[in-house]
Amino acid sequence: MAVIQEIEDLESSGVVLPTEDDDTPLQIPTELNLLPLRDSVIYPMLIAPLSVGREASVQLIDDSVVGNNRIIGVVAQRNASLDSPGFDDVYEVGCAVIIRTLVKMPDATRLIVQGVSRFRIVERLQEQPYLRARIEVLEDEPVAEDRLEEAEALRRSVAAMFDQAIRLTPHLPDELRALTQAVQETNVMADLVAAHMTLGVEDKQRVLETLSVMERLRILLDVLSREVRVLELTTKVQSEVNTELSRSQREYYLREQLKAIQRELGETDDRAEELDELAEKIADAGLSDEAAREVHREFDRLRRMSPGAPEYTVARTYIDWVVSLPWEKATEDNLDLKTVKEVLDNDHSGLEKIKERILEFLAVRRFKKDGRLRQPILCLAGPPGVGKTSLGRSIAHAMGRKFVRISLGGMRDEAEIRGHRRTYIGALPGQIIQGLRRAETNNPVFMLDEIDKLGQDFRGDPSSALLEVLDPEQNGTFRDHYIDAPFDLSRVFFVTTANRLDTIPAPLRDRMEIIELGGYTEEEKAEIAERHLIPKQIEEHGLRKSQIEFRRDAVIKLIHNYTREAGVRNLEREIASVVRKVTRQFAEGRKAKVLVTPKFIETALGSPRFLHDEVAERDMTPGTAVGLVWTPVGGDIVFIESAKMPGSKGLILTGQLGDVMKESVTAALSYIRSHAEALKIDSAIFEKSELHVHVPAGAVPKDGPSAGITMLTALVSLLTGRRVKNRLAMTGEVTLSGQVLPVGGIKEKILAAHRAGVQTVILSHENRKDYLEEVPEKIRKELTAHFVKEADEVLKLALEPLS
Repeated sequence: MAVIQEIEDLESSGVVLPTEDDDTPLQIPTELNLLPLRDSVIYPMLIAPLSVGREASVQLIDDSVVGNNRIIGVVAQRNASLDSPGFDDVYEVGCAVIIRTLVKMPDATRLIVQGVSRFRIVERLQEQPYLRARIEVLEDEPVAEDRLEEAEALRRSVAAMFDQAIRLTPHLPDELRALTQAVQETNVMADLVAAHMTLGVEDKQRVLETLSVMERLRILLDVLSREVRVLELTTKVQSEVNTELSRSQREYYLREQLKAIQRELGETDDRAEELDELAEKIADAGLSDEAAREVHREFDRLRRMSPGAPEYTVARTYIDWVVSLPWEKATEDNLDLKTVKEVLDNDHSGLEKIKERILEFLAVRRFKKDGRLRQPILCLAGPPGVGKTSLGRSIAHAMGRKFVRISLGGMRDEAEIRGHRRTYIGALPGQIIQGLRRAETNNPVFMLDEIDKLGQDFRGDPSSALLEVLDPEQNGTFRDHYIDAPFDLSRVFFVTTANRLDTIPAPLRDRMEIIELGGYTEEEKAEIAERHLIPKQIEEHGLRKSQIEFRRDAVIKLIHNYTREAGVRNLEREIASVVRKVTRQFAEGRKAKVLVTPKFIETALGSPRFLHDEVAERDMTPGTAVGLVWTPVGGDIVFIESAKMPGSKGLILTGQLGDVMKESVTAALSYIRSHAEALKIDSAIFEKSELHVHVPAGAVPKDGPSAGITMLTALVSLLTGRRVKNRLAMTGEVTLSGQVLPVGGIKEKILAAHRAGVQTVILSHENRKDYLEEVPEKIRKELTAHFVKEADEVLKLALEPLS
């Protein structure tokens, strides 16, 4: 319960001031207990309530009252956050106050005090348990006689500013406006105005410390002017906000009334409901700032348009496209590397390079938690049928992402990538934005199939448009012509496929990480057939696994004698043919299980189309050599034949040879003529004979330098009568001086040689690393490889000795 104690007048020595209650002089002690105040300044003549809660401050009040010392000093703290301020933490100038009323509460002591006079601390007497100091009472400096008019002008200006501030400040009562008229003393009026305004402690303390009344009025006028300007701006802002809110509330109220009236009349406004639904979609779409501005601009136009207007459908379609894009929707990546590897291995046999690259990316993704992660842009290059497209789907499955595929083959219009501008009738976004809309996430695996078959015409160059899409430094702000706002493609995992790289423009090729996929070995094909192709065809033809079984030797026979390819596409067709035969048997009434054997294969598919030992089919007469070539559909072997006859036409070339291959033959012949003596060739033969070089399969165009040493070997074999060794093939470029240079496509060429029954291969010395890294170990064990630097080494290894 509160205890209220009325404090009597205090008698003490010091300066004499009149009291509020009577004319008895009030003496200010020269030593005062000092009470620090937080965020507050008290002026003379001001009656103010105080709440004292700090332990030291409560003791100060108790000691003052018990000691019959009801006048204390109050000083403002420099830092309000301090709980135990010292002399250095309070201002030097304060105000002496008399305690008029004291109320003891459970949580604090509450006072009502009245300011008496300004003072300055002149000597510090104690800091514990509370501050106590010797003080000097400060008197106001009177206004000189010749400046009374200036003082009156300042007083009126302060009064006018104070009046304006009260009108602009809601929490100040209007009664305060009479304060400046009721108080006649200029110094007292200035103090009371400063006390009632919402000013900072520094400004209030500056007024307290200023003893000159004129200077005090100037400071107050400056502070009040600044405060009034701030209040006017605040009032203006609040007024604008309130006006906008009032208008919005009024429109909402009227719309609700209109809806209620329409419901009562049995009428419904479908268009209004449609627009409301569209507005909700816009709000929930998570648009970027620029996209939001564009959509809201179109939406405002849409609201003002009649549904029958031609532009209505255009604007509505545009908004539907933008809000349906996955601006913020993304799937979480599967970062369990073990699970991802299992999925990739189950879906595809071999292809270790690409699997390693995916696992490396996910490993980085697992450790890089914040910031932008640069997505890889892969180009899977290889012959048809090796699983490039299905590998993209497998990558998406393993990573837990959506999969989108678009085919670029034959695409000639740049707008297919960037979209059409909305000025055209029937305009739509490009395939990139359409694919993301179908995926419904902004981080799918996006496959751009057959990127090497892009075209160009008068409508633009799509490959140039792809430069931005496939550049990690630029695709974060990809701008489709239709959407006309930047969309972030940096989280998309782009995978492109190609059969050959030379048709891809160099700037586009430079933006992609190229991973070459070679052909499959026979063992890998058999594994793929048993794990994937056969179960797939059995299911597609409506059979059960209990009705048909392929023996391993039957699968090998299919691979050896019915297909000759780098991939497995034809193999799948042949398997489908066999399964159809079996399906027909069951349709005709068969009940027993069918076991597919090599004999069944021949019955179903007819005689073998290829002999496995292709090299043995040819008679290796002098002048014939076996070369290895690369084609867009994989590696192959080629037989180069040469003949001589009487005549003077020189060199005859047939077989649809390209310019580079023709030059290889000419270089080989020049080498032979310049080394005729060392090769034991009569130089007169070149003057009396014609030489004819032919490469069979004359309907197929052929070009490239890799048959150089094969041409050389065939010509030397012809001119010396020495046969080329059986089951030997070679590849490499030959120079005029006889050096053997490296060539590409080693894996595909070696696999083709192995399929054809070749047992010995001759390669350039610089192709050794390609042979060891790319060719499977099992194939290497079955072949003998020679690596040469000079042409004479080739001839020693390739030609049989003279008998």
